[in-house]
Amino acid sequence: MSRSSRSSGVLRSPTLWLVVPLLLVMAAGFNLPLLVMLGRSVVGAEGGFTLAHFAEVAETSVYTKVLLNTLRIAVITTGLCILLGYPLAYWLRRLPPRWQMVGLSMVVIPFWISILVRTYAWIVVLGNAGMVNRGLLGLGLVDEPVSFLYNELGVIIGTVNVLLPFLVLPLFAAMVKIDDRLLRAAETLGASPWTTFWRVFFPLSLPSLAAGAVLVFILTLGFFITPAVLGGGRVPMIANMLDLLVNQMPSWEIASAISTVLLAVTLALFVLYLRLTRLEESR
Repeated sequence: MSRSSRSSGVLRSPTLWLVVPLLLVMAAGFNLPLLVMLGRSVVGAEGGFTLAHFAEVAETSVYTKVLLNTLRIAVITTGLCILLGYPLAYWLRRLPPRWQMVGLSMVVIPFWISILVRTYAWIVVLGNAGMVNRGLLGLGLVDEPVSFLYNELGVIIGTVNVLLPFLVLPLFAAMVKIDDRLLRAAETLGASPWTTFWRVFFPLSLPSLAAGAVLVFILTLGFFITPAVLGGGRVPMIANMLDLLVNQMPSWEIASAISTVLLAVTLALFVLYLRLTRLEESR
């Protein structure tokens, strides 16, 4: 069948025309605001094309500092998710099937609770009068409450708590697909359990780990609720700065330019994520 006949067959398909209204709604509700935002970032005061807004973002130290601070927090958050998530996923894989379901349910349960509620719960746990500080004071380990909140530490703790399942679940799914016969073959050839893990299991799970890490990094870049609540306005990140530029200043052009930069970084990371996912599927 020729390409033209296949194309005409697709256009005559009733399923396609059922989807067209949904595509129009998505284009109007999602793509149109995005295009408007991109347009305002390159339109000058007199209506002509300009890159002055991007130049102002690059030349203003406040904006570049917030961008770099967001990237740094995203890197730290991603690293902690890897350090916590990989052992957790590996431990879940080694459990019997019945206990795997129990462990996975414990990972999934937080999705049933609002992010806002989970974020405020950390104030109860880590506040000056929270459970952690009361325990430390009761044990005599500290003389005064430790400042866990309203700083980068609190933001990172809350962000890791919210985003950790996004790394664990796909990583566990990839680990389950690794054939145990490969591990047993390495052991029969004289490899120790440690060597088998590093030379066989870890390389096979690495593409999935990298894809999950990219996903966590992307989500951290645009995170808003947790930095706003646990940071107390003292930890500047991109989403919080955009809220300030749009709702309080307002400066739509600068906000659009910053959003365009963030969009470009996110799209580049998303392309990397897709390539890592395809690499994982091809193994």
